[in-house]
Amino acid sequence: MTEPSSTLLHYEDFPVGEVAEFGAYKVTREEILEFATEYDPLPFHTDEEAAFASMAGGLIASGWHVCSMQMRMIYDGLLYNAASMGSFGLESVSWKKPVRPGDVLSCRRTTLSKRVSKSKPAMGIIEVRWEIFNQDGELKSITEGSQLMVVRNPVQGAAQ
Repeated sequence: MTEPSSTLLHYEDFPVGEVAEFGAYKVTREEILEFATEYDPLPFHTDEEAAFASMAGGLIASGWHVCSMQMRMIYDGLLYNAASMGSFGLESVSWKKPVRPGDVLSCRRTTLSKRVSKSKPAMGIIEVRWEIFNQDGELKSITEGSQLMVVRNPVQGAAQ
């Protein structure tokens, strides 16, 4: 097994309480329609006329599409440069306000807690909150879950 590069972010590089912001993902009408047609074909995601007549008041992105855009920002802003081991999953997903064509989304990560796995001391478990905002600072979604990271020094990491 090849050791991860020392330049990658590891478990030790995520202090509890840390906040990081990144991303500038522009949402397009075409992308909303394409995603929804394939994966979430509710009328307010696929039909502009029906969307205007709905409680949404216009075309909106599927919540699952928002999660996908969030994952893209997480990869581009963090995971491409991290010794990531994946995730156990999400504890919660909450869509606060609709994401619309023309929104430019950004992501805020807050490290909530962390611990080293007792059974696998080379694996750190970081609990994270991800918040998505648009260009006007409107909170669009909140997701909480785990992120698994390689512990740079498992013996030292186990004491943290």
